[in-house]
Amino acid sequence: MFERKKIQSLREYFLPRDKRQQNTVYFTRICGCSEEIKAFLAEYYHATRMNGAVVEGKIPNPDGKNLSFFQEMMGTDFKLEKGFFVQSLNRWLPRMNSSQYEVLADSLYAGLTELANRGKNENVIKNSYIKFMCWMYYRFEGIVNRLGQADFPKILCDGSIGIYELYMLSILNRAGCDVVLLVYDNDSEYSQIDPRSLLSDRFEGKGLSAFPQGYSIDSIRLEFQARAEREKLYGAKPSVLNCTNAWLKGNILEDIKTAPVTRGNDKNLFYNAFCRMYGAEDKITYQNDLYRFYLEIKNSGRNYLIAENSIPVPTANEISRLRRGNYANNEQMLSDMSSRLRFPQNPELQKLMVKAFLDVMLEEAAKPDSNVNKLSGKAVHLVCWTLRYMQALFLNWSMPLVGVFIYLGGCKNECEVLFLKMLSKLPCDVLILVPNLNSKCLLEDKTLYEMRYTQTLVMNVFPTENSGLQIATAAYHAERDLDEVMYSGTGIYRNFQYSRANTVTLKTMYEEISILWDQELRFRPNFSTIDETVNIPVIFAKISGVKDSNVAKYWQNIKGLLTEDTFVIGSPPYIQPNSPNPFKQNITLLFKNGKLQRNAIVQNRYYQYGVLRPETQNYILDKLQALIDSRVISGTFVNGTEYAIVATILNLQTDIIRLIQKFDFTKKNPKIIYINTGDFVISLEDAIVTAFLNQIGFDVVFFVPTGYRTVEMHFSRDLLDEHQIGEYMYDLQVPKFKIPAPKPSKGTKGPLFKNIFKKGK
Repeated sequence: MFERKKIQSLREYFLPRDKRQQNTVYFTRICGCSEEIKAFLAEYYHATRMNGAVVEGKIPNPDGKNLSFFQEMMGTDFKLEKGFFVQSLNRWLPRMNSSQYEVLADSLYAGLTELANRGKNENVIKNSYIKFMCWMYYRFEGIVNRLGQADFPKILCDGSIGIYELYMLSILNRAGCDVVLLVYDNDSEYSQIDPRSLLSDRFEGKGLSAFPQGYSIDSIRLEFQARAEREKLYGAKPSVLNCTNAWLKGNILEDIKTAPVTRGNDKNLFYNAFCRMYGAEDKITYQNDLYRFYLEIKNSGRNYLIAENSIPVPTANEISRLRRGNYANNEQMLSDMSSRLRFPQNPELQKLMVKAFLDVMLEEAAKPDSNVNKLSGKAVHLVCWTLRYMQALFLNWSMPLVGVFIYLGGCKNECEVLFLKMLSKLPCDVLILVPNLNSKCLLEDKTLYEMRYTQTLVMNVFPTENSGLQIATAAYHAERDLDEVMYSGTGIYRNFQYSRANTVTLKTMYEEISILWDQELRFRPNFSTIDETVNIPVIFAKISGVKDSNVAKYWQNIKGLLTEDTFVIGSPPYIQPNSPNPFKQNITLLFKNGKLQRNAIVQNRYYQYGVLRPETQNYILDKLQALIDSRVISGTFVNGTEYAIVATILNLQTDIIRLIQKFDFTKKNPKIIYINTGDFVISLEDAIVTAFLNQIGFDVVFFVPTGYRTVEMHFSRDLLDEHQIGEYMYDLQVPKFKIPAPKPSKGTKGPLFKNIFKKGK
């Protein structure tokens, strides 16, 4: 016979015969519930369906027909002897083999002997023999015919069993069956028939509680059927899975920058991150750190996507393409929705998308307040967003690559929460940034890795070259401290070492402008270089009012900012809206589908930049495209303002183009002082030029003693670092400033900026 032993782990039930100790079987009664128990029972129920039997409640006694047939076949003889049982089993169960007869006869003999030892008389023992034989024939024939195989037959039983059912299960157990008995009354009834646990072992697991009200094998069956239906939803499973966060070292930004190929060695896993950063470690350097992070991700060639403050809801066109039906249940709806996730370029990625979608949505469907209508609305959001963003995040995907999804501001609703959970199961790093500690991100997930800092920062735009990045400096209290900040860690650069640059706008104190104004860029705070690109800290500010109402000192302070590369516009607008511009005709040939048509531009007969170095031409056109993409000029991609931007920038004065060409990104940069003492808004063209020159790397300062809104009327968001320095004053007369004369270039007539801005004063 086989020997019953107590399990150490529920997983032992699924070990085949050759992986167990010799002739070991298990008979365990489970008296409490947990998530581990539920998962085990679901798997064990499946095993009994494949190789075993399920017993719900008491086993019915043999009826009159059963007993008549047994007596007709076997007669009325009975002997409590093993040889008699071998012969009886041979006649009664003819499909068994000799070894099965032997082990079952041994077990039957042992069980009936134990009953006799408990004081049962010979008549009771004989009746028990007949009952056990009928049960083996009518109830357990499928089990006894499989005794002795590599995988033990399994029995799952629940309910209030009596002594004879218990001995029947024990006989089958010792003959080579595993048995699990569910006990719902905490063992009180069972202990009356087997007080010393001689026939089964009680499972002593951790965290067990009472079974839920109404729990039964029928509950397990329904859950199993539900799982089977869910398996049909998934279809073909992906061959790779996600390993999320297990590889992290603890520095989120540095970890995400780690090349995916170096994160782990398992070829069946892609290693991704699912992280959130609350607050800022240092609010002075936070934006610059993110900007450097962005540049490194971009330069690495990885796919990336940035969302700011919200994920735009699906449009009417996106929703209409899904064509939803009337769904009878969640499974029908999810089957339909998941079928829309098509990525024919990469079938493996499509399988991953379907699995991630269903994992998230089935978890959501399990919530008590869920229904088909609510779930359908959320599913539509996820499918629309996936179809919208999958090219940006997964174009040309192959193992072990992962994209990067950055969300500034945190999840504002349930749909965003579900979408980010879905992305975290795909080959994509998900980074959530919540620098403002007064904001809240609704996402909660046991997989999420989070870092919290104590400093808070209001930040609505992620720092990229198209974002109008603003970086705050530390307050300036002493010149020595400022000098130390400016000059610490600076390098020495050769002339025109860099051909590409990105600008970051410094957010300063008013008093800092005069200090930073004439400094070389490499000595300014947050100056940096990454690869072949230099990051230029520039000033883009508006000064409102007159300090202490002292007009003389006001003009004197402006005069103090004049350098040989400073131009003053004192009589705006500089460019009239109706000024001649040859690029306005046929402008649609130069700009299509949101992109500059560079070949058409350089071949245009009015194109005047062809004499410049190729890197300078590329720099001008790159910044023109960046200005359009940033949409900082109001009306861009709304009322055709993008065409005005292209025409205006392609028609810049020759001297300003020369100024751009001679601009060395590590040295001093050109300046513009724009004075508006009147009560009118400057022209759109002036706004375009100043915004463009800011992106090029110019310092631009607007002096507006009236405090009126001027250039910002043309901006779609706050770009200017505004300083309120004193009382508003009106109708001031701009003096004639004498600008230090530069060394004239060959062919230049007079002071440089007179040719740039002929209305300068």
